[in-house]
Amino acid sequence: MTKYEQLATDIIAKVGGRDNIIGLTHCVTRLRFKLKDEGIADTAGLKSMDGVVTVMQSAGQYQVVIGNHVPDVFAEVMRVGKLDSSTNAEPAKKMTFGERVIDLISGIMMPALSVMCAGGIIKGLAVILMVTGLLTDKSGAYILLDAIGTPASTSSRS
Repeated sequence: MTKYEQLATDIIAKVGGRDNIIGLTHCVTRLRFKLKDEGIADTAGLKSMDGVVTVMQSAGQYQVVIGNHVPDVFAEVMRVGKLDSSTNAEPAKKMTFGERVIDLISGIMMPALSVMCAGGIIKGLAVILMVTGLLTDKSGAYILLDAIGTPASTSSRS
């Protein structure tokens, strides 16, 4: 028995069995199930299991949050459930023009979003430290934080 075999077996049982699984993918921390009937899945039972952080239902997916070891659990669920890669392939959904535009914009912006958030947090930290008097606008630490938090094309320093 492998390290995650029992967890995989229990997860399959609690989502309604292999026959209730249409598709299965994973991201960094979650198993993302596409189920025939989410109503027969035992959400409370899954949430109480060791190895499962929580369960979320979003965007037509039944998401079981596992944590950083999700690739190992995913592989074990695929093996134990005798699921194959064709189970993961969801039929392509015909998107309207508006949906394609939104999909394109979100695909372009998503990679940059975390960098923009980090820059904003650093910039906010610099301002808080200056307002509280811990730093001045002439101190090296403030200048460094300001430079890190400000995009190169809009630098406030001259």
